Amino acid sequence: MSYHKIGKPAGPDWDTWFHISEAIFANQLSYLHENGWNVIGLEDFFTSLTMPDSLPERSVLLTFDDGYRSMRRVALPLLVEPGYPAVVFVPTDFIGGHNWFGIDNEPEDIMCDWDDLRELERYGVSVQSHGVSHRAFSEPDLAQQKEELLRSKAVLEEGLGKPVTVFAYSYGDAGVDADIQRNLLRECGYTAACLYGEDLCACQLLTHIA
Repeated sequence: MSYHKIGKPAGPDWDTWFHISEAIFANQLSYLHENGWNVIGLEDFFTSLTMPDSLPERSVLLTFDDGYRSMRRVALPLLVEPGYPAVVFVPTDFIGGHNWFGIDNEPEDIMCDWDDLRELERYGVSVQSHGVSHRAFSEPDLAQQKEELLRSKAVLEEGLGKPVTVFAYSYGDAGVDADIQRNLLRECGYTAACLYGEDLCACQLLTHIA
């Protein structure tokens, strides 16, 4: 299950699938608990890539794109209560700033700063890469794509003191050639990459890079 913003909208009368209320999110977590779903972390996820039978049938990975501050202020307490892990994908140019992604009609929202990201890590939310500039990968050339992958990884690893091995493509745009992307990800030190597919409520695995 994949999310962006949890809590009150930044602007009045603004409705989008990028945002859900705190109550809806809490109800969804309760549904998972009451219906026997196993919320897994990255380690179990990685194991399942080569050993699919290692996971119970009802297993789910919770992911959050962009790193909005609502991730720490609203979502994190709800995750901590049942002990649920999660993953947040962060575009490094916007850490401690606002969501200036160039998307029309999206109100300004505050993003996590480094203290927020370290707090998320302490409570079981793994911070991973969403690139540097939040660009669609069909726009930049290969050299620019490589720069996005390497620089975002390096910035997060330096700031958090941990390996960063998973990448999420912005806008569900993984470039024009999956084989090229797979090789580029491997070259840059990533283990897996995720993107949105037809189902906007699911973060789909693009590739496992051995």
